[in-house]
Amino acid sequence: MKKVVFIIIMIFPGLLIFSQDATVQTEKRIISTVDSTNKKELMLIQEFIVKVPLDAVWNAYTTKKGWESWAVAIAEVNFKINGTIRTNYNKNGKIGDSTTINLHVVNYIPKKLITLQAELTGNFPGFIKKDQKDLYNIIYFDPLTDKTTKITSYGIGYKNNPKYRSLMKFFISGNEMSYQQLIAYLEKGEITKY
Repeated sequence: MKKVVFIIIMIFPGLLIFSQDATVQTEKRIISTVDSTNKKELMLIQEFIVKVPLDAVWNAYTTKKGWESWAVAIAEVNFKINGTIRTNYNKNGKIGDSTTINLHVVNYIPKKLITLQAELTGNFPGFIKKDQKDLYNIIYFDPLTDKTTKITSYGIGYKNNPKYRSLMKFFISGNEMSYQQLIAYLEKGEITKY
């Protein structure tokens, strides 16, 4: 089932400032919501449940093997407060080249919460790079049972303006694709090939 509320924003940006909640659902696994209750900012909330224990999910987010199994071709993980997760989608690239993505580990609570802040590359529009100090991703891990874990990602700091609203669809679809890869890795052992 898909709700297409978000598409209305893209077609009629002048008629609709932004809904309180715009929800897109993919395969009934990942629910993406754009919350604009704070009039100045948007928050992208994405949540899903995986049928694996919390330890497996935590390792997927905090280890080199985890990142390279579902998210990127190459990873260098120094998981600690003020540490970094450095990644590259290019299997022929290397950590430190111009396509490296640097995620700063701002803080974490073991097996409960991680706060990341991206160091944006030249591939991002200038207006986002200007605001990068305000952009964070908070990932919350909730063990529902011994064998199921709910993951909720909060993308915060996006400005509530036409430029950011037009990028939300891109962020939603890109993140959902990554989360589908995470689900496939955790539940089926399928490693993403780059």
